[in-house]
Amino acid sequence: MKLTREIKTAILVIAAILIFIWGYSFLKGRDLFNSYTTLYAEYESVEGLAPSAAVTINGLVIGKIEQITINPSNGKLLVEMQIKTDFPISKTSLATIYEPGFIGGKQIAIEPDFSNKTEIENGDKLNGSVRLGMTESLSKKLVPLQDKIEKLLVNADNLIAGINNVLDKNTQENLKKSLAELSKTMEQFHQASAGVNSLVAENKTQISGMVTNFNKISGNFSKISDSLSKADLGKTVKSLNSTLAKVNGIMAGLEAGDGSMGKLLKDEAFYNNLSNTSKELELLLQDLRLYPTRYVNISLFGKKNKPYVGPNDTISKAKK
Repeated sequence: MKLTREIKTAILVIAAILIFIWGYSFLKGRDLFNSYTTLYAEYESVEGLAPSAAVTINGLVIGKIEQITINPSNGKLLVEMQIKTDFPISKTSLATIYEPGFIGGKQIAIEPDFSNKTEIENGDKLNGSVRLGMTESLSKKLVPLQDKIEKLLVNADNLIAGINNVLDKNTQENLKKSLAELSKTMEQFHQASAGVNSLVAENKTQISGMVTNFNKISGNFSKISDSLSKADLGKTVKSLNSTLAKVNGIMAGLEAGDGSMGKLLKDEAFYNNLSNTSKELELLLQDLRLYPTRYVNISLFGKKNKPYVGPNDTISKAKK
């Protein structure tokens, strides 16, 4: 059977149309010979998200965005996705808009919910969320910083204006004089420091000797402190306290008139008897000195002893 020219032309036209449709679908990210699962997700805003953007799971591309339409009932944006994967995706998974980088626009990442085992079906709607990209996050942080910088600049302008008002011609002249005097003072201080340096250089030997002596003194003090730390000062202090307590007891006894010393201090009769005894002893010694023969009689020829004669009243009166 021969094909006529018209049939051949029709076959070529139909094939061209099919190839055109397949190429158009391929450029849009769809393959007519493969089956896809269509999913939906709603967002308040999809700024930066365009049709044919990639749909990924953990960075792996599993599909494309087919189209973005506005839901007339609530004004939200309805995103249609076509995915093809054998990975089980639950109905409670999230479809998150994110920015993979500064270049390339935004994409949708499906975040599976492994706690739910119910898998998605064709036409299901996933919960949508938006993850801020680096540009948006940086812009949100820069906006308050920009406000603060603007306020700071305004305050700086006010401060400079106030300084200009304060620093009139007289104030500027006074400030110049103060700076000149400060310069003179610094020069004098430099000269004084140079004099101190020369003085230190001239007396370097003496200063070294003083430092050596100080080191020796500190070493001796360290030895003394070690000796004191090794000495049992606690026992010494306790012994001193006990001795002082005994002395206090003795003094208290004397004050109370206990013992011979206490009676001597407190008992007037005892003191008078002791005084009279001392006077009589003194008279006895005086009489012994004046008349020793009354007490010691040595006679070689049998001489009789002289009778005892009491001491003169003058001696007694003189010794009273």
